[in-house]
Amino acid sequence: MPGEFAGRKLRLTRQAFRWSDRYYKRRMLKLDVKSDPLHGSPMGRGIVLEKVGIESRQPNSAVRKCVRVQLIKNGKVVSAFLPGDGALNFVEEHDEALICGIGGPRGKAYGDLPGVRYKTIAINNVSLNELLLGKKQKPTR
Repeated sequence: MPGEFAGRKLRLTRQAFRWSDRYYKRRMLKLDVKSDPLHGSPMGRGIVLEKVGIESRQPNSAVRKCVRVQLIKNGKVVSAFLPGDGALNFVEEHDEALICGIGGPRGKAYGDLPGVRYKTIAINNVSLNELLLGKKQKPTR
């Protein structure tokens, strides 16, 4: 029976030391899920408040087209990137936008876009890619 007590002691010791790992601690306390506007879900739906142009970081020089979206589920306002050439022409204020993560490291901003963590994938339940290719038209409300 002496091995049984040693195993329990080792398990409890490892369990205590795991809390010094910052990623374990954040995961167990659900800090990233609580601070995430989407609350851990992969996508979110919201209303377009305004169209904005965000300047890219050094060494690039461009004005990236983005929209400010107010999420329906909790009312938080986030910035979402509009991928594709001329995508801004298909978006108007008060449209319904479907957003998802842009793919940055650990849910943070991607590439040269400061403060933008999401991208727009659909406008009024129509894929933004199909709108850009001309395969579908945006429904009029």
